[in-house]
Amino acid sequence: MSELLGEFENKVYLSDKELFTKIWTSPRLVFKYINDNYYTKYMALLLSLAGLSTAFERSIGRNSSNAAYQVGALIGYVIAGILIAWFFYYMISALLMLTGKWLKGKGNTKSILNILAYAALPKILALIFIIPQIATSGMRVFSPDGGYNNTNVLGYAILLGTGIIQVGLGIWSVVLSIIGLSEVQKFSIGKAILNLLLASVIIIIPLVIIALIPLLASK
Repeated sequence: MSELLGEFENKVYLSDKELFTKIWTSPRLVFKYINDNYYTKYMALLLSLAGLSTAFERSIGRNSSNAAYQVGALIGYVIAGILIAWFFYYMISALLMLTGKWLKGKGNTKSILNILAYAALPKILALIFIIPQIATSGMRVFSPDGGYNNTNVLGYAILLGTGIIQVGLGIWSVVLSIIGLSEVQKFSIGKAILNLLLASVIIIIPLVIIALIPLLASK
């Protein structure tokens, strides 16, 4: 009885505010809370926003210089990005579950998907930095030159600085994914990285084979 009472007293409770603030400073505590309580309240929203963030990243510097085309292409990127994000995150979660089982991992597809959704928070935050980029270069930021050739020194510095911050936030999302994966799979950080690498190899090998088929066929 005393052990049960002790476990109850030591149980961590996090409010929504604490969850989204402590994930930056105490990510393992947050991921443990999310995993132990299967806290899925914001999972769908976060996955959709992660797709939106990826859509904006892919559209910058990729479109025609024609303004009308840029708007239409951007809408297409956004819709496709959200749909692809759901598919991609579910697929990678299933692969991480599979390769994790080889390493004696404890997580299932749904629990890993939930963790990855919250780990995407820094990537989602990168959306904020699209605003100063558009304010600096307008829709030209989506043109092939990324808006760099049509701005002054200050504008160039803003584009470069926000771009670097976005890359940093993307890297932090990967770090959080590894920490979250180690928690849900009950792995060390090293084993979580191995879990991620194994899943990546399963994705990469078929792509390499598909890319080599035309080359082999031409010989």
